[in-house]
Amino acid sequence: MSATFDFGDEVALVSGVGGALGSAVANAFLDAGATVCGSDIVEPNTEDFLLSDPDRVDFYQADFSDEDAVAETVDAVVDEHGRLDFLLNIAGTWRGGTPVDETDADTFDFLFDVNLKTMFLASKHAVPHLRETEGAIVSVSARSSLEGGEGDGVYRATKAGVRLLTETIAEENLGTVRANAVMPSVIDTPMNREMMPDSDFEAWVDPREIADVMLFLCSDAATVTSGAAVPVYGEA
Repeated sequence: MSATFDFGDEVALVSGVGGALGSAVANAFLDAGATVCGSDIVEPNTEDFLLSDPDRVDFYQADFSDEDAVAETVDAVVDEHGRLDFLLNIAGTWRGGTPVDETDADTFDFLFDVNLKTMFLASKHAVPHLRETEGAIVSVSARSSLEGGEGDGVYRATKAGVRLLTETIAEENLGTVRANAVMPSVIDTPMNREMMPDSDFEAWVDPREIADVMLFLCSDAATVTSGAAVPVYGEA
């Protein structure tokens, strides 16, 4: 069984659009007819920018851990397109390998900036516009956010923060803006393959499959779902 979505005349903003998951989400919303605006700190047409056809996306280069840059980007999207319907908070990264007592404060600051602050700032500035369109936010938490674990506690804490902020945004905007999160385990990305070359890649989740869940959470099929953290583990 297949599912199709029609987001014609609707506008989506995807942070981290140049990454493996961000590019998959952008392509999914484009295929569903949405106007896709994408933001990333990485420039298109560089080695680290994975979106295969960046010309299909209205691109805004910005550091989403900088509030002025976020505010300018969101305002520019609304000024140019007249509305904002969906915010997809994809920007994020992983760092780990050391216990808390050996983790640099710079690593702590970096992870909270990239994983949590970007989601907070984008949501903060998007919510007033999303209220006007009764839109939706979908952010990326992680399976590992559900419990502590050895070696990557700071990462887990950032992703737990994403879940809690998602629940808060949902509660604060009942009946106007839906906010949900997805919780991947290991995503099949070039970076993960490089970091874990001996793993069973077949057990990992394809970014396109996660993008499909995010489409659903933004669609009319999920109008009664808000404040959820949806597992997208696959077999990982």
